[in-house]
Amino acid sequence: MAKKLYVGNLSYNTSEDSLRNLFAEFGNVASAKIIFDRETGNSKGFGFIEMGSDEEASAAITGTNGREFEGRQLRVNEAMDKPRRDRGAGGYGGGNW
Repeated sequence: MAKKLYVGNLSYNTSEDSLRNLFAEFGNVASAKIIFDRETGNSKGFGFIEMGSDEEASAAITGTNGREFEGRQLRVNEAMDKPRRDRGAGGYGGGNW
């Protein structure tokens, strides 16, 4: 079963491909996602990696947490499984007209 990891302190220039390649050293990368600001389109400096198994995820955490990557020292740990909060329709009154 896949395991999702949080990857923090990314360089704002890091691409999803380079992040995927880094974690591929430790096993099958099911997905790589960098989070971007909706308004500016700039990276928020963090992302998520989904590894193919618990063992691969553990190896990836051990091998990358604290490691320098593209000039930044990464923070990597198991992602917390929090449901996304409902943001409503947005705008004046949240769309409840």
